[in-house]
Amino acid sequence: MKPEDFDFISKLINEQSGLVLTRDKAYLLESRLMPVARKRGLNGLEDLIAGMRARVDKELTQEVMEAMTTNESFFFRDIKPFEIFRENILPHLLQSRADKKSFRIWCAAASSGQEPYSLAIILNEEASKLAGWRTEIVGTDISVDILNKAKAGLYSQFEVQRGLPIQLLLKYFTKQGDMWQANSKIASMVQYKEYNLLDSLLPLGKFDVVFCRNVLIYFDQKNKTKVLEGISTLLPDDGVLFMGGAETVLGISDKFKPVSGQRGVYSLTRNG
Repeated sequence: MKPEDFDFISKLINEQSGLVLTRDKAYLLESRLMPVARKRGLNGLEDLIAGMRARVDKELTQEVMEAMTTNESFFFRDIKPFEIFRENILPHLLQSRADKKSFRIWCAAASSGQEPYSLAIILNEEASKLAGWRTEIVGTDISVDILNKAKAGLYSQFEVQRGLPIQLLLKYFTKQGDMWQANSKIASMVQYKEYNLLDSLLPLGKFDVVFCRNVLIYFDQKNKTKVLEGISTLLPDDGVLFMGGAETVLGISDKFKPVSGQRGVYSLTRNG
């Protein structure tokens, strides 16, 4: 790939999604965009990029963005955050929200839905404590294609084997040929929306817990700060943010501070 072509497409992707691509990631561009070029009947990446430079085919640009922003996900990824949610955060919510009996959870960059459905499973497993409560899980992603997969709730044997215990698989999924279908118990608990984290987050409304894991690691510092500040405006004083184990707010945002002894969990600094 020509250096000027790499610069053009990496800049466009950064502007539209926040994703940062350095030159050592040129292989990622090629592996993800060659299928788009073949689908379009183009000779290669040069033709694809030429089409994007012309800016006359918005669908082509959208296809490129879809290909570059689709990330891998699996059920109960890095199990510890889900254990912390079930053992620490959920009991706190049950006590602190006892008057209104409701809370909202946001899964940012929800990808193909494994994270939101994992949380829905936890809430179903604790259903006896949540009788009469209204809970809401919102999953967002910039990719329309991946959100459609999440909404369908249909997963391959390989996908359900990654992190989903067999007893929970049999309890919350039904076999559909060689695929597994999420049942209505968990599917009805999650709503999915197309959303770009670089846009204003205010239209999403308020949340009590935010999962924004393994996504900001791909952003530059300016956009990391922007997103974290946006998330802080959506949370109450006792709100909680979950981030990936390799991510941090230190040196990026003063809106959050690490929760002692709970890696990847952050509380707001404004609560003192």
